Amino acid sequence: MERYIAFDIGDKRIGVAVSDPFNTYALPSVTYHRKNLREDVAALIALAEEKGATVIVCGLPVNFDGSEAVQTNKARRFIDALRAATSLPVVCEDERFTTQMAHETLISEGMRREKRKSYVDALAAANILDGYLGRINNQLKGAATMEKDKLTPEEEQDINATDEEQDEIIELVDDDNNIIKFRLMDVTEYKGEKYALLLAAEPNEAIGDDEVAIFRYKEEEGMLEPIEDDDLLEEVWEFYQSEEDEEQ
Repeated sequence: MERYIAFDIGDKRIGVAVSDPFNTYALPSVTYHRKNLREDVAALIALAEEKGATVIVCGLPVNFDGSEAVQTNKARRFIDALRAATSLPVVCEDERFTTQMAHETLISEGMRREKRKSYVDALAAANILDGYLGRINNQLKGAATMEKDKLTPEEEQDINATDEEQDEIIELVDDDNNIIKFRLMDVTEYKGEKYALLLAAEPNEAIGDDEVAIFRYKEEEGMLEPIEDDDLLEEVWEFYQSEEDEEQ
């Protein structure tokens, strides 16, 4: 499964954001303070590897009418250096209004001016990534719709069933470096923390077909964390079941 990291490239700072494990939205991460081109590129590639990114999305600043500006050329030079130094795909995304949007968001939340400086670049990167994720997800839905238009009703029913089974598929690596595919069942919040409930997406020896795997969902980092405490696992599962019973 793809994992995206986005960079909002500035002259002095670079905002960083990552996609959540299901690639539905972006999470602001950190702000990197620039040193020199070589160190900057190496640091961002290392950060992409640390986050498990498979694709790098870079904001490309352009004028209001879409024409290129001085900052566009600066960003392109940095992007070219990234591409030369990594085997990961590096793509560009129009970043018009993203920094302005980030400032407006932080102002609306009442954040003081000096504190906004620490967050605005990472939030701008998240806005860039949100735009990219929204566009590619819409393209995938559009392509699927066009293909379905050519199918018979029976074929379309089969495709819909397959889509539902493959929805929200994520891949995790076990202690023996085996890839296990899971399907997202739900996300629940218990005692101030979020937990992802997963079902095996394909047969495997470690997890039964009807067994639920529960991971702590670290939303800010966009990571799933194993839980060693059996009592906590039981508590989360019982809480989730009680919530489901109340909704029925």
